[in-house]
Amino acid sequence: MTKTATLLAATALIALAGCAKHRPAVLPPAPVDNGAMGPPPAQGGPVDNTVLLGSNADFLRSVQSNTVNFGTDQYDIDPTARAILDGQATWLQRFPQVRITIEGHCDERGTREYNLALGDRRANAAKNYLAAKGIDASRISTISYGKERPVALGSDEGSWAQNRRAVTVVIGR
Repeated sequence: MTKTATLLAATALIALAGCAKHRPAVLPPAPVDNGAMGPPPAQGGPVDNTVLLGSNADFLRSVQSNTVNFGTDQYDIDPTARAILDGQATWLQRFPQVRITIEGHCDERGTREYNLALGDRRANAAKNYLAAKGIDASRISTISYGKERPVALGSDEGSWAQNRRAVTVVIGR
């Protein structure tokens, strides 16, 4: 080898030696796998990583139903509706900061104006029942959609029965 080639090889070896990684004197601790362990969720915190306590999803999984049905041209709270609203009242008492909206709905029969008024009476009947059970009325808003938002499409008694309803929706804190 020539002097120049030897000098280049020695320079390359020195350069590579300078780039070598050196192990630090103190190593950081290894990561610890806690699995799914962690603090239990607080009120308003996540439950099973997807549902927040006090949320609409929590409400839906905790109560018998979010919907109360009514008879034709009716807005009275029958025994079935009372049982559903009693469960809703119990849940609402656990979360006193939660606000709800009760939506009043009707079937397709009747005029728009008539159905808006009937939907309003249905929503307010549910609101008044919850208020009588101790839920602060200021936490409850109502809205009537009349026949504008059917849950069942069809012009038969089965569809109409499903559409005559009041629906409770958690809107937040």
